[in-house]
Amino acid sequence: MTVGPEGRMSHGPEGRNPGIDISDLRAGLARVAAAMERDFEMLNSVDGALGDGDLGVTMTRGMRAISEKADDLPNDLGMALLACAQAFTKSSGSSYGTLLAKGMMAIAKAVKGRTEVEAAEISGFAASARDAMQALGKAELGGKTVLDSLDAVAAATVGKNDPADVADAAAAAVDAALDAFRDKKATIGRARIFGEKSVGLDDPGMLAMARAVKALADR
Repeated sequence: MTVGPEGRMSHGPEGRNPGIDISDLRAGLARVAAAMERDFEMLNSVDGALGDGDLGVTMTRGMRAISEKADDLPNDLGMALLACAQAFTKSSGSSYGTLLAKGMMAIAKAVKGRTEVEAAEISGFAASARDAMQALGKAELGGKTVLDSLDAVAAATVGKNDPADVADAAAAAVDAALDAFRDKKATIGRARIFGEKSVGLDDPGMLAMARAVKALADR
């Protein structure tokens, strides 16, 4: 597997699609951490309109905690993701942080014992995270939450096996989900108490997921 000058994985000499390993995970986590630092004020502001106004705090603290462990993450992707989930949980007691950690743990379980995964598996991983988070939060799809963002990623990437195609589809999917739900009323989570006032506003959790997914997909 080789990585191009812009960080994008390229096809190996046999022409097969490259796998995703611990070096790719570390690089992706670094991009997400940087994105959360960049979007700190914006996430707090958006969350302030429909929540506690501390989503930027949750995301930056969580990613800083993960970043501190990045160099020591094991090659086993399952164990590495489990360590990330544990670090994120310890950094914040917020419900959103707990949900994200649950999603990471679901993926960790699926890849335990493996040092490489294929881009074609991303759809399944997004679906696994969605289902685990849905079970924990006892929420339904269509409620204008982060679940809808993950559902969009799972649907948009199914059947794709080229890393570039998967990345582009995932990035487009989270933006499309924001557009699709912006003018809908939130019916789940804290935002639901705002009722009609939530119409026309992005859900904070969906926005945070969009920024994270786009950072992961960044080439």
